[in-house]
Amino acid sequence: MSNRLAAVMLAAGASLISLTGILVRFADVPATVSAFWRMLFGGGILALALLPAGVWRRVRRSDWLWMLLPAAGMAADLALWHRSIHGIGPGLATLLTNFQVFFMALAGVLFYRERLGPRFLAGAVLAFGGTWLLVGADWSAFAPAYRTGVWLGLLSGVAYTVYLLGFREAQRRRRPALDAGAWLAVNSLLCALLLAGLALAEGAPLGIPDPRSLVALLSLGLVGQCLGWMLIVRAMPQLPASLVGLLLLLQPALAFVLDVLLFERATRAGEWLGLALALAGIFVGSVRLGLGKAHSAADSEGPQP
Repeated sequence: MSNRLAAVMLAAGASLISLTGILVRFADVPATVSAFWRMLFGGGILALALLPAGVWRRVRRSDWLWMLLPAAGMAADLALWHRSIHGIGPGLATLLTNFQVFFMALAGVLFYRERLGPRFLAGAVLAFGGTWLLVGADWSAFAPAYRTGVWLGLLSGVAYTVYLLGFREAQRRRRPALDAGAWLAVNSLLCALLLAGLALAEGAPLGIPDPRSLVALLSLGLVGQCLGWMLIVRAMPQLPASLVGLLLLLQPALAFVLDVLLFERATRAGEWLGLALALAGIFVGSVRLGLGKAHSAADSEGPQP
């Protein structure tokens, strides 16, 4: 695969993933329920697509066990992120969950004795400064539900970090290596099972109420969980980390723009500046780590949903 083709694939995958927050808004179901159907549809479609290749014959019982922790992390990530979308809109919620690049760096310090350099600090200052322009300057004027949505968006990034750490550990222990698509399918199906239990505990019905919601949820699984992330997973190893980090920023950037266009999000000049600074900070942090996030999937370095 040429670098140009890989870059086009990565850009296309990030663009498709940017639609997931919009689709969550269009699906007229509770947050946990939309997350459940996303993972069930996505995992089921991917599992069927892998049948002709005989990949499932190589999946062991231990693979399912090792994926329990990352599946729990992903379930928490999606449940929190989808709630954040309902509270503050898909654009800002997607931006906030991308702060996982900083949580991953802190996890590297705590668990792997990595060191944080000036690049990380510069990225953090840019990202959090930009976020302050977006939400901090008017914090006291926001409704309690909006402020809760902001915190849920950040917490979803923490949950995604748990997913990444667990996923990487499962991959490291697997010899011989397992196909990335199989890992993603196993994680998706386990995550759907956990989300079904969470929805039942919340008393949220798992039914799909109307054709519009069905189309939105099917699109979440097909576009967000399968096609978008498979493009990203296949393209990432072929490209330098700096280009990967830059192209993956299409996801939060496009999600924010679509939020403004489709849901008429009122955005002042200072907020656009905050968005630019936050994206720049995330880029600096993602290049340092050699990864970036877009909501749900995985490869050897990270992704993801």
